[in-house]
Amino acid sequence: MKHFFTLLLSLCSWLTVAQQKFSAPKLEALRKEIIEEIDKRKEFSSQINDMIFSFGELGFQEIETSAYLIQLLEKEGFTIEKGISGIPTAWVAKWGSGKPLIAIGSDVDCIPKASQKPGVAYHDPIIEGAPGHGEGHNSGQALNITSALVIKKIMEREKISGTLMLWPGIAEELVGAKAYYVRDGHFKNVDACIFTHVSNQLGVKFGDPGGNGLVSVKFNFDGEAAHAAMNPWRGKSALDGVELMNIGWNFKREHLLPTQRSHYVIVNGGDQPNVVPSKASVWYYFRERTYPKIKELYESGKQIAQGAAMMTGTKVSWEVLGCAWPGHFNKPMAETAFKHIKTVGQPTWSDNDQILAKAIQKELSSPETKGMAMQIDTTLEVFGSMGGGSDDIADISWSLPTIVLTYPSNIPGLPGHHWANAISMATPIAHKGITAGAKVEALTLLDMLNDPKIITEAWDYYKTVQTKDLKYEPLITPNDKPAIALNTEIMAKFRPQMKAFYFNPTKYKTYLEQLGIQYPTVRKTEEKKEGKGN
Repeated sequence: MKHFFTLLLSLCSWLTVAQQKFSAPKLEALRKEIIEEIDKRKEFSSQINDMIFSFGELGFQEIETSAYLIQLLEKEGFTIEKGISGIPTAWVAKWGSGKPLIAIGSDVDCIPKASQKPGVAYHDPIIEGAPGHGEGHNSGQALNITSALVIKKIMEREKISGTLMLWPGIAEELVGAKAYYVRDGHFKNVDACIFTHVSNQLGVKFGDPGGNGLVSVKFNFDGEAAHAAMNPWRGKSALDGVELMNIGWNFKREHLLPTQRSHYVIVNGGDQPNVVPSKASVWYYFRERTYPKIKELYESGKQIAQGAAMMTGTKVSWEVLGCAWPGHFNKPMAETAFKHIKTVGQPTWSDNDQILAKAIQKELSSPETKGMAMQIDTTLEVFGSMGGGSDDIADISWSLPTIVLTYPSNIPGLPGHHWANAISMATPIAHKGITAGAKVEALTLLDMLNDPKIITEAWDYYKTVQTKDLKYEPLITPNDKPAIALNTEIMAKFRPQMKAFYFNPTKYKTYLEQLGIQYPTVRKTEEKKEGKGN
């Protein structure tokens, strides 16, 4: 009986905490504190951002980035689970206890051949041919860690129940990890997920955001070598198989829906011209708006590959390297975040920020010419899409209530996946965008911790709207494994050179200062030629 009353008392205590709401004045005071605390941590946020920028690591090779972030979070009292889903650079960091368990994630990998000096409004690589943050994935963890630490401080002092779970999107450019996180149960007991992604806008959306899902597949052709001049008739060219597959797929495009996106690169075309290639490989992304259509493209690709193998007398096999569903994001959570977006608003851009933005827009003949965006994105729902990019955060969005918070650390009108997108990513533009995003995220987290109704309504939307007629089916099998060997050779080639340029925050306040870059650096106006004009 004594144990029964103890259990009852504990249950009542838990229910009191679970139903507890701060008074309106107290909540407003905490919100004000969050804004002030994040402003105080601007230099801290900027240093994380600049450090990851300087590492410039490609997908599955985020060794320095993960080690740095793990060390930082361990010092702050987080418990780290390393190497999740068989991915050496993947991890989960948790702090707190009890419910709700809220996941906070952002990607960390970069783009091939996108090395670029920050703050310089024309192509000027730090190391020619090296990878770089030509999307801006160096910024999201800075935002998340800043907001999480501010919320952690309040949770400790106010004795707020809940668990924060920070995690990195590994190899997002290869859509290579998140489906494995889901398959392996790392989000099984999570109540909600806030994901952050770089943009030129402070924004959030719910429902189907209009992107495509995809499956990433490498086709490996196996033939027979021969002397290409003396005995070519004795060879069976694996490269012929690859080229015939590509020809077949390109003819197939005429009969595909306009929402599809498909593209390929030949990753192995043989060794040298005088040897008939016995091995050759081509890597495809098959993108579409729905899971069934993605599967149709994949099946068509396999059929065409088999036909090419028959025509060339070769053999073909294939392996899935990554995948992503089309996304769907949560309405109640998005509405909660948007309330705070309206309060925080776009950063105040300096004249130098605008000079840099307009200069690179002019350099690339961008359709955008007005510099940094001044107004927030008020679009909460997207209606209709002809297809576009993909992000494997979608696989998590189909597993639990999820939103993507975008923040303005990049310049409007740039190509994406390009050296130009790295220009702002270790400058005041990126730093201001991170700070704005951290404020919105922390304010949203406070609301979710304080008001259980938000998460209850989020799950109601997830169950009765999002997954009412459509259920998640993985594009990977239980036997598929993450392609952790990808980018190994590229990083082995460039990492020794890149180490000389790693950011040293003990000596410099910013990466711009370390590189000796005057902000902003733009092309000099062409001097008037003699005899022309006056």
